[in-house]
Amino acid sequence: MVKGRPEQLNLKQLIAHFVDHRHEVVVRRTEFELKKAEARAHILQGLIIASDHIDEVIKIIRGSSNADLARENLIKRFELTEIQAKAIVEMRLRQLTGLEQDKLRAEYEEVISTIADLKNILSDKVRRYQIIKDELIAIREKYGDERRSRIEYAGGDLSIEDMIPDSKVVVTISHAGYVKRTNLDEYKVQHRGGRGQKGANTRTEDFLEHLFVATNHQYMLFFTQKGKVFWMRVYEIPEGTKSAKGRAIQNLINIEQDDKVKAFLVTGDLKDEAYVNSHYVIMATKKGQVKKTSLEQYSRPRTNGINAITIREGDELLEAKLTTGDSQVMLAVSSGKAIRFEESKTRPMGRNASGVRGVTLANDQDEVVGMIAVNEAESNVLVVSENGYGKRSSLEDYRITNRGGKGVKTINITDKTGELVAIKNVTDENDLMIINKSGIAIRLAVADLRVMGRATQGVKLINIKEDDSIASVAKVMHEEEDEIDLGVEEGISSETNKEENTK
Repeated sequence: MVKGRPEQLNLKQLIAHFVDHRHEVVVRRTEFELKKAEARAHILQGLIIASDHIDEVIKIIRGSSNADLARENLIKRFELTEIQAKAIVEMRLRQLTGLEQDKLRAEYEEVISTIADLKNILSDKVRRYQIIKDELIAIREKYGDERRSRIEYAGGDLSIEDMIPDSKVVVTISHAGYVKRTNLDEYKVQHRGGRGQKGANTRTEDFLEHLFVATNHQYMLFFTQKGKVFWMRVYEIPEGTKSAKGRAIQNLINIEQDDKVKAFLVTGDLKDEAYVNSHYVIMATKKGQVKKTSLEQYSRPRTNGINAITIREGDELLEAKLTTGDSQVMLAVSSGKAIRFEESKTRPMGRNASGVRGVTLANDQDEVVGMIAVNEAESNVLVVSENGYGKRSSLEDYRITNRGGKGVKTINITDKTGELVAIKNVTDENDLMIINKSGIAIRLAVADLRVMGRATQGVKLINIKEDDSIASVAKVMHEEEDEIDLGVEEGISSETNKEENTK
C-alpha cells in the first residue's frame, strides 16, 4: 500500500517507501515525545515555584474553603497556569521534604535536556536517518538469526502443479496487450443463432484480438521485438471474470521498457521430449530474415528471458509461428509482393542464430509486414494497404518458389492504395479489425469479402482521410461487437485449438 493505494513495486521502490515510512514514524514519534516532555516541564516549573514558597503555599491552601478557590488564589499569587495550580493542590505531603525538592529540580533539568535533544532531532534530517539506521541495526542484532524454516513449492514428490487442476480455461489477449484466463464454465454453451455473451470490458480503442481454450498445465511463450522469449504456465496468468480487462503482459514478464511483445505461442508439455522435438518455431523479421528452431531450444526459458533470435542492427522481430515442420510459409513486404515457400527449405538453427534470407526486399525502405504459416490449401490470403484497400485471394494463386526470392505481386500498389501494411490467413469464420492512426476502428466480416485475383487493386475496406492511414490490422474471432460464442454444442475443443495454434 502506497499512501493508501495498492501498487506493484520493485525492490528499490519497496526500500524507498519503507525508508520514507520509517522517517515519518521517527518524526511523529519525536513530535509526540516533545509535546509530552514540554507538558511535564511546565508542571515541574509550577512545582518548583511551590517548593520555593512552601510555607506561603500551605497557608493559601489551608485558608481556602475548597480546592477550586485554592487554585484560583495560587494563580493570582504566583501567576501560575490552571494546570500548574492543579498539580500544586494535588501535591503529596512527602514532596515537601528537602530530598523530594532536589529530585524535582533534577527531573526538571533532565526534561529540559530531553526537550533540547528532541528539537535537535526535528531540525536535523541527517540525524533522523541515522536514528533509522541505528534502530534497524538493533533489530538485526536482536532478531537477525539464520532462518530455521524453509519455504518450498514442493515437498517430496509434490509440486505446485499437482495442486492445480488441469481444467480447461479461456485465455483472452487484447490488442493493447491485456491478458487473463477465465474458467470455461463461465461461458455457457449456446445453440446456433444465439446472441452470445459479453466477453470483456476493454477500452474504446482496444479489442479482443486472441481467444483460445487451453488447459492450466499448458505453456505460453512470449516473443519480443528484440528477439527474446519469455515462458509462462497458463495457470500463472491472472484469473479474471468474463467482463474483466485483465493484466498488462508487461506486468507479468520481466520485459525491458523499450521492448514489447510481438508474438505468443501456446504449446503442450515442454518436458515431453517427443513433443518438443517434433515441433518448430519459425520467426520472421522486418528486414526479411527467417529462422526455424526446434521447440526443444525454448523449453527451458529463464525469468529474465532467453535469446530466441539474434536481431541485427536496425531490424526487429515481427512474427513467430509454431509448426510441425511441414507447413508453408508466406512473407509479404510493403512494396506489394509476397513469397510462398516450403518450411522445409529452412533448416533448423540454434537459438542465437540470426536466420537466413526469407525474401529479397525491393529497396532500403521496403520491409516485411507480416508472415503466415499454413497447412491447408483451402486457406485464403487477405492483404490490406495503408490507404484502406484490401482483398482476399486464394492461397493457390501464389506459386511456391524458393526461399529468398522477390516473390510475386499480391496487390497492385499505387498512390491510391498506398503501401502494403498487413497479410493474414483467413476463413469465413474470422472478422477483420482495422484501426487508423487517428483512432478510428472498423470491424468487417471476412465472409463479406469475395475472393478475387492476386494482382488486383482490391476494394476499399475503410474510408480514410487524406492525412490519415491504417495503423494496425488484426484477425479476430467472428462475433457481434463484444459478444463471444465459444461454439454451437460443445464449445471449442482442445484439438481444434492446437490445430489453430499450429496454423
